[in-house]
This record gives sequence, structure tokens and C-alpha cells, in this order.
Amino acid sequence: MMENTTGNKLKLSVPTMSAMAAKGDSPDVLFWVGCAGSFDQRAQKITKAFVKILNKAQVKFAILGPEEACTGDPARRAGNEFLFQMMAMNNISVLQGYDIKKIVTACPHCFNTLKNEYPELGGKFEVIHHTTFINQLLKDGKLSIDGGAFKGKKITYHDSCYLGRANGVYEAPRDLIKALDAELVEMKRCKSNGLCCGAGGAQMFKEEEKGSTRINLDRADEIANSGAEIVAAACPFCMTMVSDGLKESKPDMKSFDIVELIANAQDI
Repeated sequence: MMENTTGNKLKLSVPTMSAMAAKGDSPDVLFWVGCAGSFDQRAQKITKAFVKILNKAQVKFAILGPEEACTGDPARRAGNEFLFQMMAMNNISVLQGYDIKKIVTACPHCFNTLKNEYPELGGKFEVIHHTTFINQLLKDGKLSIDGGAFKGKKITYHDSCYLGRANGVYEAPRDLIKALDAELVEMKRCKSNGLCCGAGGAQMFKEEEKGSTRINLDRADEIANSGAEIVAAACPFCMTMVSDGLKESKPDMKSFDIVELIANAQDI
């Protein structure tokens, strides 16, 4: 059980692959939660919001639960190729053991690694980012949104490097913001010209290097000066960096993952 934003009790259904397989059943899609979505308190809210939507749209899904390990993305970015391949091969073995074909994840880092780097090790799966997946649910009529709590709000969107420049996913997140009947406010540096939040390339896990300013503070200034009331992200790493940066430039500005906007718009 968990509480929604109104304080009412809300029961979420989150089946695991092992439990589903024990019944001789299989999901239509595997939800890859990721390290941030599993262990970071802020990112856990993103995970819960996405599960709400999956339940609302009656998507047959499952998670690996304790069988899910880090994709190895931070290890490879930090230069430990041996550790990356060891982690990747273990994950591929688990996924293939369950005959997984389709994966959806809320983390662009996991998305990029599973989609583009696992195939070279034999792990070939259809991998979708949660913004693309939700957008398709809307197009298929499995989910509907009528503005709701964010109707008319000015929202700016921060492009994740691993979602945007690395994989060309620019429109799905923006389509979802427009579906809220909100006003999308674009920053000068956006899409292919977007500015990194400062966490990519394993930078989130190492001491910062010498410089005149932190990247996330520069980006937070751009967000604060955009004229928007809310900043939306589609990556737990970006969420952490942007939120921390805004504490200095505009502490009253709200930041959400796009899936939270969708889930909270009509209190799904």
C-alpha cells in the first residue's frame, strides 16, 4: 500500500518476473527500474508514478526485482570495461532466461546501455524510454489526459543527453507536456543544442574537477530565467542535478519528471 497526493490509500500492482514465470505466465513488457529508481528517494517517486500509469492503462508488465542489477553504465563511463562486461553479461543471462523481448525504462542511461551497448554482447532487446511508451499509450487510446492540474501552466523541458543527443528522442517528452494543455516554454539551449546537467559520463559519482562554475548551476540559471513555472525532466540523474541547482537560483520553482506530471495531472 502507498499514499497518493491526496492522502488516500492507493494499491499498486507490481508483479515480479519470478512470480509471473512460476505461474507459467509472461508480461508484454518488462519495466527496468534502474538503480536510481530503486534506491534514490526522489527517483522512487518517479518509479511509483510510472507504475500508476501502467496500472491505469492496464499494461501487462513485470519487474525483475532483486534479480535486476546495475546495467554497468557508470562502470563503463568511468573506464572499468571489465566490470561493465561482467555486469552486462549477468543481466543478459537473466533477461534471456525469462525470454524478455521488450523493455521499458525511466532512465535514459539504462535505456542507452540496454539499447545500444548490450547487443554487442549478445543482448538484443526492444528497448523503449518511458516518455515514448506513455506517448504511444495516449495515441492508442489506452490512456487519456485532459489537462488537469497542469492545464495552462508554463513548463520548460530539460533534454537529457542520453535521451536526446545520444538517441534522438526529442518530441515524445514534448508531446506529453502539450497533452497536459500546458504551455511549453523552450530554453535557448534545447534539443540537439541542449546543455548537459553535469551528471553524465559517471561524473555524478566522482569528485568534481577544477573550473569556474558547476554545469548544473549554469543550467539552473537558464531554467530559472526561462519564464516557466515548472521544469520537467525525463531522467533521474538530470532531476537530481537540476533540483540541486535550482536551490540556489530559484528555490521555489518546482521540478518533476514528465511521468509525474502525467500521473498527477488527474491524480491517477
